Amino acid sequence: MRPVRTKREPGEIFGPRMTLFADVLSLGVAVAVVSLPLVTLPAALSTACAVLRGVREDRPVTAARFLGALCRRLRPGDLAAGFLALAGLALALVDLALAGAGLPGGRAFALLAAALGTGAAVIGLRACARSESVDDWPGAVRGAARDAVRDPGGSALVVLAVATAVASAWMLLPLVFLVPGLLALALTAVDVRGEVRGEVHGPVDVCEKSVATREGV
Repeated sequence: MRPVRTKREPGEIFGPRMTLFADVLSLGVAVAVVSLPLVTLPAALSTACAVLRGVREDRPVTAARFLGALCRRLRPGDLAAGFLALAGLALALVDLALAGAGLPGGRAFALLAAALGTGAAVIGLRACARSESVDDWPGAVRGAARDAVRDPGGSALVVLAVATAVASAWMLLPLVFLVPGLLALALTAVDVRGEVRGEVHGPVDVCEKSVATREGV
């Protein structure tokens, strides 16, 4: 992972971190506008995460770059992912409504439906952050499911990020058009965190094997 720049470049008034924050806010507005049809939400969030990944290679985060990348990838598979996400949300809402209608065992069923819905949402959001989601949604979902099991801490961070985004939008409605960028940043950070942990653990395992071999000799 490349080191973060700490010096201001020509034209940067507040420094690179403030510039990234402003770029993320503009990216959030672009994601919110593009996601108004709802079926485009997974593709928009996935593209935003892909654009944010470019920060590690010093590529700028701009709304124009986001829109250009999104136009190249709005394929039937992306729209199908959107329809599937909407169907899952509708099913969860119907289940919760039925559970609250006074049916026997409704409270236990509501808790089970909420747990399953939360797990599915975490996997879906982590899939949007994976690089495979650009051209392989099934592969991204499988990888996200593995990550959800192997990295429960990252899944907890995703839940916390969503809760923070929802609370922010609820307290101040105009933030609805800004929080998608911050959510995409959080999802990307969680996914990159898992990659960095894998890069760190790999060399350590090799060293441990070499030490064990020398001790055996």
